Amino acid sequence: MNLHEYQAKELLYAYDVPVQKGIAVDTVDAAVAAAESLTAQTGTKWHVVKAQIHAGGRGKGGGVKLAKNLEELREKANQILGMTLVTPQTGPKGKVVHKILIAEDVYAPGASEPKEFYMSILLDRSSGKNVIIYSTEGGMDIEEVAEKTPHLVHKTYVHPNLGLQAFQQREIAYNLGLSGKAFKAMTKFVDNLYKAYLGVDASLVEINPVLKTSDDGIIAVDAKVSIDGNALYRHPAIEAMRDLNEEDPTEVEAGKYNLNFVKLDGNVGCMVNGAGLAMATMDIIKLSGGEPANFLDVGGTANAQTVEAGFRIILQDPNVKAILVNIFGGIVRCDRVAQGIVDAYQNIGEINVPIIVRLQGTNAKEAKELIDASGLKVHSVILLKEAAEKVKEVLG
Repeated sequence: MNLHEYQAKELLYAYDVPVQKGIAVDTVDAAVAAAESLTAQTGTKWHVVKAQIHAGGRGKGGGVKLAKNLEELREKANQILGMTLVTPQTGPKGKVVHKILIAEDVYAPGASEPKEFYMSILLDRSSGKNVIIYSTEGGMDIEEVAEKTPHLVHKTYVHPNLGLQAFQQREIAYNLGLSGKAFKAMTKFVDNLYKAYLGVDASLVEINPVLKTSDDGIIAVDAKVSIDGNALYRHPAIEAMRDLNEEDPTEVEAGKYNLNFVKLDGNVGCMVNGAGLAMATMDIIKLSGGEPANFLDVGGTANAQTVEAGFRIILQDPNVKAILVNIFGGIVRCDRVAQGIVDAYQNIGEINVPIIVRLQGTNAKEAKELIDASGLKVHSVILLKEAAEKVKEVLG
């Protein structure tokens, strides 16, 4: 589950990670009031207006603006609120901005020049360890830095039994070229950031930039946190932060039926049980000349109701020209899936796209008899090769 920047900063602050202070609002008047409140708290005279969407590259798309007075702040807040923000991570459709974060200006000149760094923490599956990735080139796309100047990207691996060691914290601060007060501040920052990563069951914590302020403090100016969905039962307060406006409506609906659904851009809908078989089915669709319109795993406990729900969700996509149902009956019974197909036809009404069905395994014979007796316009196949040929045929 992804979080907004202001939500991520709230979680980090609870673990004593210094963050840029800010207030999230959803109206222009509230933005002005938030700016006045921040000025009273911190003395900041300039403010940053940040669009709150689940995507990076907001600044490049016009979603982050600096306001030097309240008149400018009102103008910029009005520009960003309600805009459709397009970034490299949103795709061409973009995302509508429903909230903005009014943040303090932390780049004020002082004893030394502010300096931006990059830092993230995630699991490296190849080593089975968490890894801290960091660079002196903060504020930039880390992919571009890694491609053009890979020697500027450092990695520190943390043993799961030993945890983050003090010498590793010092190594990170040293590699970032810090000394004195900033060195000590960075070691503490890294320590608390790693504790936050573990404490909230995050799958990713990314700070870009981490800022060394002009008085040699270290703070998170931005924050991206993704929570492991399998651990949300342990964090009801974090689960309550879920923003359904940022998620695909069909994926949200699928979640209500415990369906694993991901919307894609193709023309062939697919309904499968098991992630591995789903990936193979998507390959079959591509080999037949089509493009998968979705990933849909009905799981091992599929019944007539979940299958019908899956059909309804797939058919919401106007680009779907055919549907391929590929079920291997191990735990799930094929006749239950077949009943779901029949019920979907009867309850949804006329389905105007061809349906190719491959049911193998437990009660496959009974499933075929059920579909054949229904009189439905369903193409029944046995082999994966036949499924591919039938998809190609119905697509023309």
